Parts: sequence; C-alpha cells; structure tokens
Amino acid sequence: MEARDREYENLLSALGGLIGGEEDALANLSNCAALLFLRLADVNWAGFYILRGDELVLGPFQGKPACVRIAIGRGVCGAAAARRETIVVEDVHQFPGHIACDGASESEIVVPILKEGRLLGVLDIDSPVRARFGEADRRGLEHCVAMLCERIRLEDWIA
Repeated sequence: MEARDREYENLLSALGGLIGGEEDALANLSNCAALLFLRLADVNWAGFYILRGDELVLGPFQGKPACVRIAIGRGVCGAAAARRETIVVEDVHQFPGHIACDGASESEIVVPILKEGRLLGVLDIDSPVRARFGEADRRGLEHCVAMLCERIRLEDWIA
C-alpha cells in the first residue's frame, strides 16, 4: 500500500467517525468538506456542488469564495456531472472550458455523487500544484463519496 493510500485510510476512518451517527446530508457534506480541506496536502479548495434542476449550485465548501452556479457540461465540475465519472485534471489551463474561480488553482479532481443511479452533485477539490491528484486520490475520494451516499436518504436530499 502506498503512502497516499494509507493517508486516505486514516481520512476515511475520521470521516466515518464524523458522519456515522448523523443523517443530515448538509451537516455531513459540511464536515466532509472541512475534513478534506484540513487533511489533504496542497489543496486550496474542497467542497460540493449540488444538482438543482439542470445546474450545479454551490454547496458546503472550504476555501476562497467560489462560482455559485455551473451548467451541466461546463468546466470540470459540469463535465464530471455530465459524464457521471470522476475527472482528474493535471493542468486546469489545458482543460477546455475550465472555470477559473481561483486563479491559483493548477489541478483539480471532481467526483460525481450518484445514489441509486441519480446524480445528486459533485465533490470538487482544487490544488495550487500542477498534477497534484492521481489514482490514489481518485480511489480515496470516490470512497469518501460512497460513504456519504450511504448516509443520504433521497427523500431528505437538499431540494
């Protein structure tokens, strides 16, 4: 197991402790964003965009103020939502249509939040370091989202 996988193992354990007894999605997303921002090195933004109608709307996050609304298919977040798959971008300046909310961001990873086939939103993490995210990050963050989805009840999901 590589070092980054061990870091995610510890992070996932901490996340389980934070959300294990809580069913409120907003509280769990908020604590997850704070935990990721504090625990992941070289990250300048960590948070969620929630699907509202046909666009992603800013949800709980840590970092500088961000874009509030993102159309499905636009930027890295919109592309990950449209494709329903994780996107790792080594150099955001090379990604067609990248939305620059923070000019310091150099790389990005976006994980879609899917429950029972339904797109609920995305987890978005930015870094000021080029090529910051790799396969260990993909695995770890997809596991974070899966843990959150276990706690989400669709009937209570943010409207």
